[in-house]
Amino acid sequence: MKYRNRYENPATGRTRFDGGAWESPVAYKIVGLIHVENGSHGISFPDYPGTVSAARSADAALARGRDTLAFHIRGMVEDGDELPVPRSLEQLKKDRTFRADAKDAAIVMVPIDLPGKSLRVNISMDENLIDAIDRAARAAGQSRSSYLADAARARLLKSA
Repeated sequence: MKYRNRYENPATGRTRFDGGAWESPVAYKIVGLIHVENGSHGISFPDYPGTVSAARSADAALARGRDTLAFHIRGMVEDGDELPVPRSLEQLKKDRTFRADAKDAAIVMVPIDLPGKSLRVNISMDENLIDAIDRAARAAGQSRSSYLADAARARLLKSA
């Protein structure tokens, strides 16, 4: 996986891009634009051209847009493509094209889970909870690790 100007702090596991603030990869925010046309809400992402989604409401467009963006990023990683360096809102405001695209649009910050490398961790949990997690993971066709990672991502995105 390739990144431009990606810096990791080994002490905290936090990442920053292009001189930005240290962020948790799960809590990284990507700028999106929501436009309304003929009663439909569309969302696009200036740093990911061509990544768009639409829905009947702004909230639904935001949710679909987050899923579409995550799918697009996973595809880029699988294809070995270099991920663009996400720009801050302040950086984008200096871009003439962004200013034109943002006219009459709602600017939103979309939380996204940028891919990182997997790390082995050792945790302690109640044995009955582990049994329940293992049963649910098997039913979902997942490993314990992927099931717990998905649950943690969902919880983090919900609180973002």
